[in-house]
Amino acid sequence: MSTWRDDPNAIPPWNERPKCHCGFRTWLQVWTDPLPQGKKGCRFFKCPDIDDDFKACTFMQWIDTRPLGRVSLKEEQERRVRQQQIRLKGKEDELKRRRAELGQREAALKIQEEQFQAREAHFKREADEQKNRYKEPAQSSTTDGRNKKGKFLRFTQ
Repeated sequence: MSTWRDDPNAIPPWNERPKCHCGFRTWLQVWTDPLPQGKKGCRFFKCPDIDDDFKACTFMQWIDTRPLGRVSLKEEQERRVRQQQIRLKGKEDELKRRRAELGQREAALKIQEEQFQAREAHFKREADEQKNRYKEPAQSSTTDGRNKKGKFLRFTQ
């Protein structure tokens, strides 16, 4: 069984591509510049540079030591479609990672909010207890033998 390394026109599967310094799977590209001599048409792995921190990643790894032979239009279109699929896969992976990170942040915020609400309820209880502590019930005027109008009550035995 032949692998992509045996076939000079084959594209390696996504999981066999190296990772760049940013940690992303690399894209496969074909060198189009005339310099360096003898490299035009050679394939290489390159950083997808999809990180949002605007740092330039210079990762590059040659696959071919000499240019590929002529490729048919259909093969070139298929190659481009595969490249687009690979780019989409990279973006999907990044999106999954960001969604997971967002989920973790949301969970942390929920915990913080619950802790804040618990502290708020605790302070409210303390304030209510403090109000009740200093607000003792007033003594009734009837305990000394007087009615509400201040007149003495007669006790008959």
